[in-house]
Amino acid sequence: MFQHLQVNAQDHVIDSLKLALQNAKHDTTRCNILNAIIESENDDAVWPKYNDQLKGIAETNLKKTPQTHPVYKIFNKHLAVALHRIGHTYKSQGDIPKALENFNNSLKICEEIGDKKEIATLLNNLGVIYFYQGDIQKALEQYARSLKIREEIGDKSGIAFSLNNLAFIYQKQDDIPNALKYFSMSLKMREEIGDKKGIATVLNNIGAIYYDQGDPLNTSFKQDALSAGFTKALEYFDRSLKIKEEIGDKLGTANLLNNIGVIYSEHGDPSVTSSKEDALSAGFTKALEYYGKSLKIREEIGDKEAIAATLNNIGVIYIKQKKYSKALDFCTRSMKASREIGFPQYIRDASERLNQIYKATGNYKLALENYELYIKMRDSINNESTRKASIKNQLKYEYDKQAAADSVAHAKDSEIKNAELAKQTAEIKAKKNQQYALFSGLGLVLIFAGVMFNRFKVTQKQKGIIESQKSEVESQKKIVEEKQKEVLDSIHYARRIQMAQIPSEKVVERILAKLKS
Repeated sequence: MFQHLQVNAQDHVIDSLKLALQNAKHDTTRCNILNAIIESENDDAVWPKYNDQLKGIAETNLKKTPQTHPVYKIFNKHLAVALHRIGHTYKSQGDIPKALENFNNSLKICEEIGDKKEIATLLNNLGVIYFYQGDIQKALEQYARSLKIREEIGDKSGIAFSLNNLAFIYQKQDDIPNALKYFSMSLKMREEIGDKKGIATVLNNIGAIYYDQGDPLNTSFKQDALSAGFTKALEYFDRSLKIKEEIGDKLGTANLLNNIGVIYSEHGDPSVTSSKEDALSAGFTKALEYYGKSLKIREEIGDKEAIAATLNNIGVIYIKQKKYSKALDFCTRSMKASREIGFPQYIRDASERLNQIYKATGNYKLALENYELYIKMRDSINNESTRKASIKNQLKYEYDKQAAADSVAHAKDSEIKNAELAKQTAEIKAKKNQQYALFSGLGLVLIFAGVMFNRFKVTQKQKGIIESQKSEVESQKKIVEEKQKEVLDSIHYARRIQMAQIPSEKVVERILAKLKS
């Protein structure tokens, strides 16, 4: 009910702005109203049209206005804003050359009019692009320039963003101590300005590092460092979760509940020290608890993609516990949801789990069907053109829903790859002799898949928190953690141009999952 009232109120605001736009007598007023409409409009197919109007009005007035006239600077500012938004849109679409062209054109204007705050934002966004292109040196240069300007003007919120991005540079280079250092500096800055949402995000990012890399201060044995890392990851995720719950962020709450569930599912309960078996058993129990809470919220907010992933996560635990009836229920529901949204990655994961279930319960016909579907989806995802199309469709779904979140993860049963599938092939062949040729071919495919999978895991490790379907920057294409006051003419436009710091909970989930590839 409350959400419905919010939507109606938002629609009323937009209608009022549109009416004001029709009645506006001066182009400066029209530009201000257009900016307000763009910030209020959530429809990705609608707001760019108003941004084009803004750009057109600004360009027209710049042509007929002397550069010495005060209004010239105002229209130049509006043009810079419009170009910045256009560049951000091209970045979200994967058109890097056009994104860079518009960002640089906007930057040139901002340097001419001396808008330091906007310059810093543009430099940051250019750094994000270079970061994702793998040009770490250029990214570092842009971030450093952005940070210097933000320090000069005392923009604490911007400083926190820059420190966060610098932390990812160090993480990219596997310099974990410095990554944690800059994350901690960003966290301190956000605490100073009382930015609870930003605090929760940085805590989440720090937790992801500990999960992925272990505790760098624990130098005894690698396994001890990893174990200590899981414990610290739980601590940071729990702190982030409490803040998300406090500020009413249902999406973030669901993501973190899922993150915590993954740790318990994969590594057991670190507080149980009696035996490894007891720790794993206790971990499964807690994981089911956290997954259940996450699933409930995701169903409340209608996040179908995340629902499909969480159902699969729960199914994985029941498979490990050999509770195949329950596993079948959840994995079948996951398959249904995955087919509805049409994501090959999730269909692949669900079919892999269903294959395991049917194989374990002796239903070799359905085991074979799901095995073949798994191979089909896996090969489809590995195809570059299909992969890009899948990502584009996924982004459209996420943006339409304004908050979709990927699954944090199914448990990473990497041991169920070549050896078990090869064994399964032999079992099915014994019962299905007539399919000998088929399974021989599949065996070769599996060998190739194993090689490719290992290579890809190395790449994932190198790319860390920034890789996985490239959807992190794209999925944040219209979100801004901190809205910034406009320097000139009361223009408020941050939501359409400010790229939030590199990962959100969605990317952290992908780091945890390890099975999105």
